[in-house]
Amino acid sequence: MSLILVPTVRWERWCANFERGHGATEYGVEDGAFVGRADDGSHFSARLPFDLPYDGAASPAELVEAAEVPDDWGVLLVRKGGFAMARLSGLTTGESKTGQRHVQGRTKAGGQSQQRFARRRDNQARQAYEAAAEHAVRILGGCRGPVVTGGDRSAVEETLGDPRLSGLRVTGPWLAVPDPRRSVLEQAVTDACALQVEVVNA
Repeated sequence: MSLILVPTVRWERWCANFERGHGATEYGVEDGAFVGRADDGSHFSARLPFDLPYDGAASPAELVEAAEVPDDWGVLLVRKGGFAMARLSGLTTGESKTGQRHVQGRTKAGGQSQQRFARRRDNQARQAYEAAAEHAVRILGGCRGPVVTGGDRSAVEETLGDPRLSGLRVTGPWLAVPDPRRSVLEQAVTDACALQVEVVNA
């Protein structure tokens, strides 16, 4: 099984290619997902972005119509090496911020030296998460819609641990991204709005 992100503008063509590769496909709706089963036994399950359930018709075009982007939502990406975030209205990016923080790499030294490096690393990482949280409060605070997160799970959890961010509604998909930069943030916005498709090839 593989998980892929398919932009809605490519969805109908993706379904056509699936049928071309696997034979006639029967579409349906199960447990809030759009499903397809081909003659050769291959099948897929597609879910709307932002963890929204789908309960419409068993038609690729109808699924696209249901994939609406919220009027107020956000993206938050955090790793030890940096952070990136944006507040959006539909597909229009409002305020955004990217930042890099130096977190010392691991050392091969042993004993007390290793303990000092570990403490320094932990302090640097904590300062990085605190910086990310401060910007998140300013940019994402009061966001009425979903917030899609990614990067490093523990880093995101540390950042969202700030009580001022407790009101954010975090939804899927989880975005596994490298150290956040502007280009990474832009791609994350696109991926957050894509259909999440699990494919099993026979």
